[in-house]
Amino acid sequence: MTIRAMQAQEAAEKAINKEQLFILDVRNESDFADWKIEGENIMHLNVPYFDLIDGVEEILEQLPENEEILVVCAKEGSSVMVAEMLSEQGRNVAYLQGGMKAWSEHLVPLKVGDLKDGGELYQFVRIGKGCLSYMAISDGEAALFDATRMTAVYTEFASSKNVTIKHVFDTHLHADHISGGRVIAEQTGAKYWLPPKDAGDVLFEYEALVGGAQVKIGSTSIDIEALYSPGHTIGSTSFIIDDQYLLTGDILFIDSIGRPDLSGLAEDWVGDLRETLYARYRELSEELIVLPAHFMVMDELNEDGTAARKLGELFKENHGLNISDEESFRTMVTQNLPPQPNAYVEIRQTNMGRMTPNEEQQREMEIGPNRCAVR
Repeated sequence: MTIRAMQAQEAAEKAINKEQLFILDVRNESDFADWKIEGENIMHLNVPYFDLIDGVEEILEQLPENEEILVVCAKEGSSVMVAEMLSEQGRNVAYLQGGMKAWSEHLVPLKVGDLKDGGELYQFVRIGKGCLSYMAISDGEAALFDATRMTAVYTEFASSKNVTIKHVFDTHLHADHISGGRVIAEQTGAKYWLPPKDAGDVLFEYEALVGGAQVKIGSTSIDIEALYSPGHTIGSTSFIIDDQYLLTGDILFIDSIGRPDLSGLAEDWVGDLRETLYARYRELSEELIVLPAHFMVMDELNEDGTAARKLGELFKENHGLNISDEESFRTMVTQNLPPQPNAYVEIRQTNMGRMTPNEEQQREMEIGPNRCAVR
């Protein structure tokens, strides 16, 4: 039997659509435990490649006989070899083209909704990393929020929509992934905006993003209102778009809240985090649709694959928004932190313009799951 290469796009569609998929992951046990392809109907078997060099006969009974098996490794090579051995045993098999590196970098653009006077808002789901970025479109112009380093996805999408990217925003100085904001701004001539309280050590020019700032795109004047919302970082800024949507950056997620420790200042910033979540956000309309910069698990995605909930729903259901005692909140936030993101110091330095890693180095820096939330 022949083996086929499954693209990350197909695997992402299966995960989003909750289709059945069996994965034989041949990475090391520690890598598999740390980060894997997830989905409601995705089943896994993890057997390291080095245990299969002499053949796959011993694991055949653990594999389904009547469905396709997707073999996954870090970069592709090992999965191809294992897939070939399984094919020789008569199994229906595919391998993930580009491996987990391709999975980490894949973006799925999904429409969130319509804006006034014909505008549109799109969410780009980086399904393997949990990153969410956004493009607001109005009358031939676009604004981009929290772009990843896969810049071609955004510029090509803008081109397909016949719009010009005029503004690029980062809600804060990211520590878990490398921003593509400056690169896109340079490529398109757009203005690049960054909160100045996060930008004290950057080595490039930027537009100062401060609370109360309003930027409009297109002649239809869709308001993009900046709301200062510290806590994840001291400069974290949210956006209200068109009085409909609240882009929360890494302050508020669907089922969790942002961590305040990625600059080593958890004790100092936890008060800011509570002030943003329990005071600033409480003053906003509960009808606003929250659009975060990350999701933690696939369960947070809606049926259409987007991560979006009304603010009022999160006030009722998100545990991080329902801790009435301030000391209990402080304890929960500072003592329930997951491991730091991989290479987060180097990623921050890169986003400051103080490091210029090549493409392969950037890939290695970002490998692994999203770790921006308090557990």
